[in-house]
Amino acid sequence: MVQALQTELTLERVNQAVDAIIEVLGSPESDLHAQAYKAFRSGDYQTVKRLASTNLSDSYLKALGYLGGAVKLTPNTDTILAESARAAADFVKEKALQRLGSAIATALN
Repeated sequence: MVQALQTELTLERVNQAVDAIIEVLGSPESDLHAQAYKAFRSGDYQTVKRLASTNLSDSYLKALGYLGGAVKLTPNTDTILAESARAAADFVKEKALQRLGSAIATALN
């Protein structure tokens, strides 16, 4: 069965997607992530973008940095959500690799 695409974006639908991405990111585990999360939740998207632009290898910040643009409901909203979701997935992958590397190091030492 093929599901028909809903072409109309609403803030409610976008917020559902935003919430799903934030759920994947999980709770902030560093002061920097906590600062970005707090800024995001208060609507200070420019601060989040600045933190993301000055910490280029941080996927958590990258994911949040995109999300501020998603709530503007532009023709780019789908792309913004997709890029944020990819960054969130990268963040989760990075955390898993760090945990596994530590576990292997512990097991082999």
